[in-house]
Amino acid sequence: MTNPLGRLTHISWKSLRIKLIAGVVLLVAPLIGLLIYSNFYAVEVVRNQVAESNKNLMSMYMDQFDRSLQNADDYLLGLIGTGSGLEELDSATDFERYSAVRRLSVSATGMLPSLQPVDGIFIYSVSRDEYIPAHSSRTTIDERQAVRSYVEATTARGLTAKELFHRGWDVRQIESSHYLIRLMRSDSVYLGAWMNIDRADIPLDFIHTGTEGAVLFADLDGAPLTNEEFVGRTGVRIEEELGHYYLTGKRDRFLAVGDRSSKGSFSLIAFIPEGKILEKLPQLQRLVALITLGAIPLLPLCLYLLRKVLLVPLNRLLQAMKRIGEGNLDTRIPQFRTSEELAAVRDTFNAMMSQIRELRISVYEEKLSKQKAELQHLQLQLNPHFFINSLNMVHMLARTKNNALAEEISLCLVHYFRYMLRSDLHFVTLGEELLHIRNYVRIQELRYPEDFRCELRVPDFLLRTAIPPLLLHTFVENTVKHALTLDEPTLLSVAVDLEAREDEKEEWIHIAIQDNGPGFRREALEEINRGNRVVDQEGEHIGLWNASRRLQLLYGRKASIRYGNAMPHGAIVEIRLPLRPAAGNLED
Repeated sequence: MTNPLGRLTHISWKSLRIKLIAGVVLLVAPLIGLLIYSNFYAVEVVRNQVAESNKNLMSMYMDQFDRSLQNADDYLLGLIGTGSGLEELDSATDFERYSAVRRLSVSATGMLPSLQPVDGIFIYSVSRDEYIPAHSSRTTIDERQAVRSYVEATTARGLTAKELFHRGWDVRQIESSHYLIRLMRSDSVYLGAWMNIDRADIPLDFIHTGTEGAVLFADLDGAPLTNEEFVGRTGVRIEEELGHYYLTGKRDRFLAVGDRSSKGSFSLIAFIPEGKILEKLPQLQRLVALITLGAIPLLPLCLYLLRKVLLVPLNRLLQAMKRIGEGNLDTRIPQFRTSEELAAVRDTFNAMMSQIRELRISVYEEKLSKQKAELQHLQLQLNPHFFINSLNMVHMLARTKNNALAEEISLCLVHYFRYMLRSDLHFVTLGEELLHIRNYVRIQELRYPEDFRCELRVPDFLLRTAIPPLLLHTFVENTVKHALTLDEPTLLSVAVDLEAREDEKEEWIHIAIQDNGPGFRREALEEINRGNRVVDQEGEHIGLWNASRRLQLLYGRKASIRYGNAMPHGAIVEIRLPLRPAAGNLED
C-alpha cells in the first residue's frame, strides 16, 4: 500500500498546508483595518437587530389593537346588516320607538365590555334627535358630552354612508385629549364607537425603551397624540414612513421604530435611547482587539501544531475517503495513532459505512413520515377570524330571534368544521371539495346577502377526481378576505375542466378561480409567483404559500399554480394538476 505520508514530502501550492499558511498570513495584514471596520459594522448590526426585534413587537401590538377596532366595526356593521331595530327609531308610534331604543341600549351596553379598549358606543337618530349612548365607567361626563357634540356636528354635514365608512377611525382632538371616533350611517340613523387614545394600554414591558425612551401614538402629519411632553423635551422627529428605523433627537439620539394602523390615520412609534442599545458593545470591542493582538505571536506555534495534529492525520483520512468515493464501499479507514477526536471520527465513519444499507431505509421512511406530518399541519391551519365572525353572526341572529337563519348558518358551520378537521386524508374527491365550497359560500351569502355571489362550473365526469382537500377553499377564502367590499357586489367564478395535449401522454385538470376585486398588488404578485412568503399591509399571505407547499409535497414538480390580475381589475388563479396522482400519494 502506498505510504500516505509520501504525499506530504512534496510541497505543492495546491496543498492544504500551503493554502492554510498563506491564508493565516494574509489575514494578519488587514486585521487592524478589519477591527476598525468591525467596530462600525457591529454598531450597525446591533441597531438593525434591535430595530427588527422591536419592529416585530410594534407590528404585533398594532395588529392586536387593529383587531380590537375591527371587532367594534363588525358589531356596528352587524347592527346595520341585521336591522336590529334601527329603522324603528323613526317609527310613527312612541311605543315602537321606545321599544327600539331599549333594545339597542341593552345590546350596546351588553356588548361594550367585550370591545375593549373602546370607551363608548352610540346610536343617533337625526330625524328624532334621539341619542342612545353606552359607555364604560372610566369615562367622564364632559368627554361624553364632547363626543355627542362632535357626532351632532358631523351628522349635520350630511356625509353619505360610503364616505363615512371609508373614513375609518377618525383622529380628533377634543379639548386637551385625542380620541378615535368611528361613525357609520344607515339611512337617517348614525351609529358609532369612540375611545380616548390616552387610555390605550401599551405593553411597555415588551418594548425595552428604558427610563429615557417612550412609546406613543402619532397622526400621519407627525403630531404626537400621546406623550407630547417627551416629544417636546427630546426634540424627536416623527416621520410618516415607518417601513424602516431612523435615528432622531436633538441632544440624545433615539432609535425610532413603529407601525401604521390599518384602521385609521395614526401610528404607534417607539423611541429607544441609542445609549441603551450600545451599552455593552464597548467591552466586547476591547475583548476582540485583545484577542487579535495576542494571536499574532502565536501564529508560528499554531502552524506547527496544526500540521502535526490535523494536516497529517487528515491526509490519511482523505485517502481512504477517496477510495470510498470511487465506489469501493468495503474500504475502511485504517488504524493509526492520532488525537482522540480524529480517532472518534475514524471509528464513527467505519461504523457508519457498515450501517449504510439500514440507514437508507430508515431515512426514506422518516422522510415519508415527515411529509405526512407537514401535510396534516398545513391542512389544520384554520382561520380564527372566520370562526369568531360566524359565531358573532349566530349570536346576533339569536338575539334578534331570527331562528330560521340561525338554524341554517349553524348547520352550515357544522358541515364546514367537520370537513376542515378531516386531517387524516391527503386526497378527497372534487365533488366533496365543491360541496364544501358551496357550504362555505352559503355562509358568506348569509353574511353579505347583497354583496357576494359565486359561480361553479364543473363537468360531472370530473366529480370523482382526487384533489388535495381545502385546495379550492384556500382561494375562495382569499377572495372573501381581500376582494369582498361593501362598495359593489363581488363575483367569484370557479371553473374546472379537463386538459389534454397531443404532445403529452398524461391528462391534466385545469382549475381557474377569478374574482372582480382589486386583484393582487404588483410587488406581492411577483413574490407569490416566485413561491415566496409575502407580508404586506394586508398581513401575511400564508394561505397561498400553504397551497403551493402542499402541491409540492403531493405532486412534486407536476403541479403548478399561476397568479395574475384580470382586466380591468380582479385576481386570477390558475391551477394545473395531474388527473391521476401517483399511487403512493393516494395512501393515507
